Amino acid sequence: MVRRLSRLALALQMLLVVSGTAVRVTGSGLGCPTWPRCTGTSLTNTAAQGIHGDIEFGNRLLAVVMEAVGILLVLAVRKHAREHLRLASVQALVVPLQAVIGGLLVLSGLNPYVLIVHFLTSFPLVFAAAALLRRLDPPAPPHPLLQRLSTAVVAAVSVVLVLGTLVTGTGPHAGDPKVKRLPFDPRDITQLHADGVWLLSGLVLATAVVAWRTTFQAWGLALVALVAAQAGLGYWQYFHGVPAGAVAGHVALATIVFTVSSWLALSTRGRPWRSEQPIPAQASGTATAR
Repeated sequence: MVRRLSRLALALQMLLVVSGTAVRVTGSGLGCPTWPRCTGTSLTNTAAQGIHGDIEFGNRLLAVVMEAVGILLVLAVRKHAREHLRLASVQALVVPLQAVIGGLLVLSGLNPYVLIVHFLTSFPLVFAAAALLRRLDPPAPPHPLLQRLSTAVVAAVSVVLVLGTLVTGTGPHAGDPKVKRLPFDPRDITQLHADGVWLLSGLVLATAVVAWRTTFQAWGLALVALVAAQAGLGYWQYFHGVPAGAVAGHVALATIVFTVSSWLALSTRGRPWRSEQPIPAQASGTATAR
């Protein structure tokens, strides 16, 4: 049960990133014009708000589901090591914080800087969910060099994500046609983002070479394929007017790249969690059933 909830938490965190991107590229950021209610008189969206209200309220509803899963996860691991409880608590405690930031985003009229914070808050949650799920499994053989390289990849992905928010903040997809954009030159900030992607690509290639013929070979090859697809889609959307569907796909791939690189970095540490033992599947189910 603990594993199933951990997998669900990770999947929902990744889905929320894509859902939030759908809100933005469809111009539905103010589909619910206020917060915490959707309208001044209704907690949910109404027919008068149309498809934009459906999309924005659906994103809010997903956050509620995530919080419920986070609470269940805390209850499921409460009798295990403190490291498990802390990571599970991240899901239950940070999701409401992210919802509050989302509320500030709506109340500020989709301020682009608040939007960046709201978007980036998802990734520590993704990392925490991946870390919890990884700790429930037996440790992989340690590989110090690969661990350092994969950690560098996670750092590079994080930098590329931040730069990507600046690119999007200067582009056409603001979440609403009336929202102001960031005061950057679109060409310059896009070039900086591309430079970050090239740095990331070099690190990923080095990681794949070191991972060759090790337990982590498949993960290294997966990272190469994902980053190549991500970079290719990024260039394609740049030269084709940044269509909404391509932006959503680009963000979805970025989320997968972050998750896979985080998983590899966590796995190559071997047994980094003191004397803590992995939770057997039978024990995790028993603990949840109590």
